[in-house]
Amino acid sequence: MNGWFELHRSSDDQFYFVLKAGNAEVILSSERYTTRAAAENGIASVRANSPDDARYERRTASDGRHHFNFKAANHQVIGSSQMYASQAGREAGINSVRANGPGSTVKDKTAD
Repeated sequence: MNGWFELHRSSDDQFYFVLKAGNAEVILSSERYTTRAAAENGIASVRANSPDDARYERRTASDGRHHFNFKAANHQVIGSSQMYASQAGREAGINSVRANGPGSTVKDKTAD
């Protein structure tokens, strides 16, 4: 099963999205956006650019766990991953975004 995006509205009336893998695990969580259109543009950027390795900023937290940020062409962070215990786990997360990002559908959860 392919992954999907979920578009949400937060309690402070901002918008955000998550990208879920086929197993329903969140693999990328977006920043908050003040408008729905901006969040939709973020989704479009992930769809278009997720195959490009240059968009992934690999990071290591102070406690040694690994994570990544997905960046737009202007170097703004669009979304971030969860924390992984190993570099291999982080790479698996990146590969999952690469695989699920381009063709994923959007489920609108803003009315939920």
